[in-house]
Amino acid sequence: MLEIGNGGMSETEYQTHLSLWAMLAAPLLAGNDLRSVSPEILQILTNREVIAVDQDKDGKQGKRVWKSGEQEVWTRPLSGGALAVAIFNRAKESARVTFRWAEVGVSGKAHVRDLWEHQDLEWSGPEYSGVTPGHGVVMWRVTP
Repeated sequence: MLEIGNGGMSETEYQTHLSLWAMLAAPLLAGNDLRSVSPEILQILTNREVIAVDQDKDGKQGKRVWKSGEQEVWTRPLSGGALAVAIFNRAKESARVTFRWAEVGVSGKAHVRDLWEHQDLEWSGPEYSGVTPGHGVVMWRVTP
């Protein structure tokens, strides 16, 4: 059961919690009282783009494909040839994560959509380098 909104975690950690469950294709069961949820928590729980990854019709589970220290990249194959990619930072502090796209199974030209920022990203070059917040996640849908 999701612990989003039950206290004890930051909003960033709640986003990470939902993202990991979505990458694992796990059932999404809210474990809090939805009648008294804050707007910020409701926004996390109702993120349609992250829920779409969780509910992808192919039902394939994601897996960790890259690790460096406390940072990890997980991928999950989605229907239609798309790929969910999530960068998890287990460290308390923000961290720069740099990896080659080919290391995580992305090649050629692709459309990249940030699922938490709800925006399309420019993708150029053979590698990604960006900052992931402490205990946070960056999550994309990559479509060839």
